[in-house]
Amino acid sequence: MRKVSQISAVLRLGRRSRHTNGCRSYCTPPNPTPSGPLTSYSNLVEQGRLQHDPYQEKVASAFQNLFGRLEHFEKEMEDYHVRLEEWEKKREEERRRLMVEEAEKKEEDGVWASMNKQGQKLLGRWVLGRRQMNVEPGVGKWVSYLNRERKLDSIVGSRPAIPSAPKGLYIYGNVGCGKTMLMDMFYSATDGMIRHRQRFHFHEAMLKINEQMHKYWKENGEEKSSQYSVSSWIMNLPVDERVKEWLAGEEFYKQQLQMKHILPAVADKFLVDQQSIKKGASILCFDEIQTVDVFAIVALSGIMSRLLTTGTVLVATSNRAPRELNQDGMQKEIFDKFISKLEKHCEIISIGSEVDYRRVAAKNSVHYLWPLNDGVLEEFEKMWRQVTDQYGGEITSATLPVMFGRTVDVPESCKGVARFTFEYLCGRPVGAADYIAVAKNYHTIFISEIPAMSMEIRDKARRFITLVDELYNHHCCLVSSAETPIDELFQGTAEGTLFDLESFQFETETEDSRLRRDVLAEGSISAAGSPSSIVKMLSGEEEMFAFARAASRLIEMQTPLYLEGVRFLHPYFHQPK
Repeated sequence: MRKVSQISAVLRLGRRSRHTNGCRSYCTPPNPTPSGPLTSYSNLVEQGRLQHDPYQEKVASAFQNLFGRLEHFEKEMEDYHVRLEEWEKKREEERRRLMVEEAEKKEEDGVWASMNKQGQKLLGRWVLGRRQMNVEPGVGKWVSYLNRERKLDSIVGSRPAIPSAPKGLYIYGNVGCGKTMLMDMFYSATDGMIRHRQRFHFHEAMLKINEQMHKYWKENGEEKSSQYSVSSWIMNLPVDERVKEWLAGEEFYKQQLQMKHILPAVADKFLVDQQSIKKGASILCFDEIQTVDVFAIVALSGIMSRLLTTGTVLVATSNRAPRELNQDGMQKEIFDKFISKLEKHCEIISIGSEVDYRRVAAKNSVHYLWPLNDGVLEEFEKMWRQVTDQYGGEITSATLPVMFGRTVDVPESCKGVARFTFEYLCGRPVGAADYIAVAKNYHTIFISEIPAMSMEIRDKARRFITLVDELYNHHCCLVSSAETPIDELFQGTAEGTLFDLESFQFETETEDSRLRRDVLAEGSISAAGSPSSIVKMLSGEEEMFAFARAASRLIEMQTPLYLEGVRFLHPYFHQPK
């Protein structure tokens, strides 16, 4: 067991002002003019910090080839976005002009001549939501909309052609073989080269998608169908009120059409900073891509398809090859279309190594203390006191915002350090959103009394796996006391499948719990994702993947290489002072 003074040396963390976007310590600090992921990998091997592996070197070379094409692609995309902005502006101007001409023609033809004396008040009453819009009935609205779009195509011309994007990469292989490490080397190398880029873990991405859907629904959805505000450009027109009413109705019809395509709309805001003055290429790095339920398949299919066809370069890691992700055949037609598009836009590479390099690197357990005897408990308490004393010694409770108005309580915390029991974090109905909030706000997490997990506490085991994923993904330092060594932490998994439906539910406000259901229904999604069929989804092999990944990550979190990166990579150290 390591001395407390040695632990303190690792945890003596200072603030750093440079943002590193969540890459691992083998990527830090990147050079001002990065030479690429293959050079980074080779340097770490030469320094003895990594063991040479031909499979890893092959993947690093593929990343290097992609990296070499990005600078030119970034410039092409910058030019494209300039042309696209000009085209969209001209098209909107022409659209409004055509609508006004069409409305005035209807007025001249006496379309609204039969309206009674209250007609002058209709616009004001419509704004208050007391009357339906005066728009073309039935199919007429759709025909009117299509005719207008065709006219716009002939006047403005077609949308500017998007530059051909370099193929992304889909890397799959066993746990601990270096997938995430190599992806993060690539991501770090693009810092300063690519303006719009994001890195997500699966849980975080699903929560963000759900949050964006919820926001879009709130801003444009059904709850606004009875009360709108008329666009300012319509209100300011020097035309008859009945013309304004018709124009507002046509605008609303366009909005209704857009609501039927919610996933592409969410995709447009999922990655690219819409407020950015200057746009260019986009990169999405997606760690541990999965298809855990129907929602994941539908959401990923809609959003990824949109991103891939609008110039986003996708880099993804997974334990499985693309066509093996959906072994239970949920929404097969949608899934197959998505995979075909993925294979078209990404090079698929397997890391064939059977070695879990995390285990090779973690020769001594620094922060994972076991068993739960008096000596370990005393050491755990001593480490807690020393770390909190280092940060001032004042221990307080805290409440963190999660999302949709929810919060999570932190019983004990001190300037970036927090303490929990296993039961508090994993024995209650909490999930990925709560763990992300904790991981983002605390660079060092103490968790006590972790039991050996079996089928008897399968729900807690699933939550613990999600917790480990998020602590690892945000590069937290984890100090824990447990009943068994890491390799013996998950017991009894061969007896049957583990599935915690709750851990795969993504939070939403009570009054909007219909959101996911409505999206699936509107997309003609069948009930194949009902709980009874979802429970059958995860095979024992899938569960073993999850357990093996969690154990492997717990081991890596003990390594000096990982711990060195906490002070550079954790979000806490990039917050404004």
